[in-house]
This record gives sequence, C-alpha cells and structure tokens, in this order.
Amino acid sequence: MSTSTYQTYQDLVKRATETISKYPLATTIGGALILSLSWTVWDFQEWKSFGTGGTPPTWAGYMRMTKFRVNRLMSSDDLCDPSSLKTDGPRYLKTGVKRREGPRPKIISRTMPQRQRPEKIDPQTRERLQSMMRTLAEKHPELLEVRPSKTEGRTTDAIYARPDLEKLNPQAKDPILDHEIAHAHPADNSLHVWLSEPDARTVIEAGWGQRFPLTFVKPGWIMVYAPRNRSEERRVGKECR
Repeated sequence: MSTSTYQTYQDLVKRATETISKYPLATTIGGALILSLSWTVWDFQEWKSFGTGGTPPTWAGYMRMTKFRVNRLMSSDDLCDPSSLKTDGPRYLKTGVKRREGPRPKIISRTMPQRQRPEKIDPQTRERLQSMMRTLAEKHPELLEVRPSKTEGRTTDAIYARPDLEKLNPQAKDPILDHEIAHAHPADNSLHVWLSEPDARTVIEAGWGQRFPLTFVKPGWIMVYAPRNRSEERRVGKECR
C-alpha cells in the first residue's frame, strides 16, 4: 500500500470514528437498518430460489408469505406430531412403512414454500424422482394424468386423478387441491403427497414426512422428505402410488 493510499485510509477511519462518536444513536439505527435491509434482500432471493409455493415471486408475494411465517413462529404446533390425524378410515399403503434412517432433515424456516435443506442424493435417483409423476401417469393412463402443479404455481409436474373417473373419490374435487395427488420439488427433491389421514399418520410416525402448515388444506396433504438413494426412492414411489 502506498503512503498516499494509507494516509487516505487513515483519514476515512478517523472521520468515521468521529461521526460515530458525535452521533452514536443515529449511527446505530442506520447500521441496524442497513443490516436489516441486507438480510431481507438475501431472504427474498433465497425464498425465490426454493420455489415460492404457488405465490407470485414478487415482493408483494414475499410479504404475504412473511405474514404466514411470523404466525407460524408464534405457534406451538409441531408439524412432526401426527396425533391430530385420524386413525380410522381407508388405508392404501399395503405394507408397513420402514422407519427412515437418521434424523429428520432440517426444514427451511418458512411456512411457504415448505422445503427442507437439500441433502446429498445421487444423480440417477434424482432423475428418477423428478420424472416420477410422468412415469406413474404413463403406467396408469386410465387413472392419472400429468399437468403442471396448481399448488406449486405450475412450476413443476404433478399427477392428478382423472376427473372423468366413474369411481372417483368425492374428496378429489376439493377446491384447493383440485384432483392433485402429488408433485416433487426440483430445488430440494422433497414432495407433497395427498394421502388418507391414517396413511399420512403412518408416514409421519416413521420419520418420512410432516404435516402441511396451513390448516385450511386437507390434513392428508403432507410433505414427504427427499429420498437419498435408490431404496428410499422406491419407498417414496410406493407412497405416491
């Protein structure tokens, strides 16, 4: 560093020190505002990077989701607790669900979108997972169809029950889910799946997922954690089927 540059640096430090000494309260408030603004911009960008859960990726959408987030932080409801789900009713998981190995993944501290921190997944498993909805629909075209996910703002594929089925479960006509059964999230490889309440309870008890945070959505609509290998991907596929 040259002598002139060093002298300039010293002068700037001296002026900053004098300003802080002269206006300590204003400096503290200004610094806090700058830090708060910087964090908000970073949080907004991360919110968009994980998908916005069907909300427009705008500042207005971000503020709307932040209200849900604040309400969620004030709640004592544990989404990993399945006790609010019914034990009686139809069950479609033909075999028991083996407990998921290891601890539950870390969940991003937002209500919407409901996402986990990404975990290591081999490329082949991820490819099969992200094409799972289309694969299931191709195997059962008389029952299922693929369309952009309504609940994810049409940012990923989802499987839907065909609305013209003769024996369609009346619950499939729910105005929010609207025949949607499942979709996978490209950003973290987790899923949302609509199960019967007893099946949803079984999945959560086995450490494979958690309840959806918005109470006005059907309680069987749950988050399923991302599979990490071929074996777990097969298990997740069974839950979707």
